[in-house]
Amino acid sequence: MNKGTAIVGFLLSFIAGMFLMWGADRRSGADIHAENGTTASAGDQSGASVPVTSKDPQWGKPNAPVTVVEISDFECPFCGRVVPTLKQIKETYGPDKVRFVFKHSPLPFHKDARPAADAAATVFGLGGSDAFWKFHDTAFSNQRALTPENFEKWATEAGVDAAKFKAALASKKFTSKVDDDLAFAKKVGANGTPAFRINGVTVSGAQPFEKFKEVIDAQLAEAQKLVASGVKPSDVYVQLTNKNFQAPENGKDDQKKPQKNEEEEDKSVWKVPVASDDPIRGPKDALVTIIEYSDFQCPFCKRVEDTLKQVVSTYGNDVRIVWKDNPLPFHPRAKPAAELARFAYAKKGDKGFWEVHDALYDSQPKLEDDDLKAIAEKAGLSWDSAKKAIDENKFADKLDASVDQASDFQARGTPHFFINGVRLSGAQPFEKFKAAIDEQLAKAKTILPRTTRAHIYEEVIKEGKEPPPPERKEVPAPDASSPFKGGAHAKVVIQEFSDFQCPFCKRVEPTIQEIEKQYGDKIKFVWRHMPLPFHQDAPLASEAAQEAFVQKGNAGFWAMHDKLFEAQGGDPGIKREGLEKIAQEIGLDMDKFKAALDSHKNKAKIDADNEVGQKAGVNGTPAFVINGYFLSGAQPTPAFVKLINRALKDAGG
Repeated sequence: MNKGTAIVGFLLSFIAGMFLMWGADRRSGADIHAENGTTASAGDQSGASVPVTSKDPQWGKPNAPVTVVEISDFECPFCGRVVPTLKQIKETYGPDKVRFVFKHSPLPFHKDARPAADAAATVFGLGGSDAFWKFHDTAFSNQRALTPENFEKWATEAGVDAAKFKAALASKKFTSKVDDDLAFAKKVGANGTPAFRINGVTVSGAQPFEKFKEVIDAQLAEAQKLVASGVKPSDVYVQLTNKNFQAPENGKDDQKKPQKNEEEEDKSVWKVPVASDDPIRGPKDALVTIIEYSDFQCPFCKRVEDTLKQVVSTYGNDVRIVWKDNPLPFHPRAKPAAELARFAYAKKGDKGFWEVHDALYDSQPKLEDDDLKAIAEKAGLSWDSAKKAIDENKFADKLDASVDQASDFQARGTPHFFINGVRLSGAQPFEKFKAAIDEQLAKAKTILPRTTRAHIYEEVIKEGKEPPPPERKEVPAPDASSPFKGGAHAKVVIQEFSDFQCPFCKRVEPTIQEIEKQYGDKIKFVWRHMPLPFHQDAPLASEAAQEAFVQKGNAGFWAMHDKLFEAQGGDPGIKREGLEKIAQEIGLDMDKFKAALDSHKNKAKIDADNEVGQKAGVNGTPAFVINGYFLSGAQPTPAFVKLINRALKDAGG
């Protein structure tokens, strides 16, 4: 090799190396940090009326049938209040069904909102979506501490190098994203926060979960139709958004006035009962009763504690606070903490409960077993006995009943209050409580002449609203072609619409097994096939399971059912090879099995079940119809128990 050739080779290698380094550096940021194993660039739908690009923080699969674009402000209390609802949506639907996209809209009268947005944009620019959502959650959990020092701390905790963060933030390297988002918000008519565009459908304000669910379920159904008609999953968002989105007219927007949560506008008196074993702080004959649904791990519940202490010191014997547990499912230490507080109540009554209650909030977020042990021992409780109660879920019935009641009264999220039956949601400032309490005090004093202080609460709520009845869906009784387990002649029939590729259908299986143990032959579980069109392996898996039923009855079906869920997500999983492997393991006639799959012999049954579900308005999986009562999603055991008990009572069982 001559000298000139060597030099050229060196230069080419050097340039190639530089391009590789540049590419690696570029990929270390937002381009490779979309969650769930996908690249953010795969989620680029800039051609939609509500555009989504790789520059946006994203959670969920890019091809999820529903995209929730969140337009938000880190200092906005309503944005903070809706965070638990958004987490509930993620828990309910998961990344296969719903994708979240974040857009910044710091409002000008929130002085810390723009710095927080700039910091979050910098975190995303350096660390991608995973880091962004960690920063996002921390910032909303600490809305009153939006300081530069904390931004750096939270960025580091999210996995971003502190020095790079400081340098990028100081140079405003990534903050133009916030300006772009502000322009976007104005364009789509979202001039208040929080605002959402769900496949282009407008949802404004900190709405309850049910409002989001209504829109999401409708969009899931629309997406299912599109995919069934041959539209690629990657094109669903653009098509539905362009169909649904309505541009603001003449500069008008969907949030011209400050948005109020529906719950705040609810001035109804609700007939919320006080149980004999509800912990109470204050006299039983107080003129105003504040019922609090709360969670020991919730930062907003901790934040409101100082306000409640101010209420007690201001109103004295005119106010009592009644505690109701509502440990949220995404707070793993909330339930053990609640069990400890209940244990204290069982041993030492109200005094013991409130001592532990105060200590738990003082300790938050440190609520691990060692922290609970220290709290128990300081309160004079035996930790061994307390730990046993926690491990054995000794107070599960009380906690479940309280959570169930919170759901009945639409006490969504925590903290949630009823002041003489009138709803007040969230960690509101003292002035909000004062206005509500003063109004109720005046009302109570007008009632006093016809009753006693001891009965004032019952008098105030006696004409109050009671919880709405459970949702119902009419599904015809199953015929002999549907697999079942449990009592063949049970008075309660649970029809489950499910999909073998759906992760939430798999997740609910332990709950179903628990329900079976609890009720035995009092209930009958019936399987209804509903393979979703965006789960490519689900239809054939349903056909395979039905063939197992054809060959070996219920025993064959449930054996196949269990193994299909075990195989979900593995290799070969529930693809054709995996289906044949499972069929052989459970002893099916393989010639008949292969022929059934080749000819799609059982497809008509699958389609028939799917049609039954669609006609009834079942749009997602898993879904359950319990003697007509409808339950959607991988719900916890208490949600099933509530409806099963109601159905048993209806049936005289």
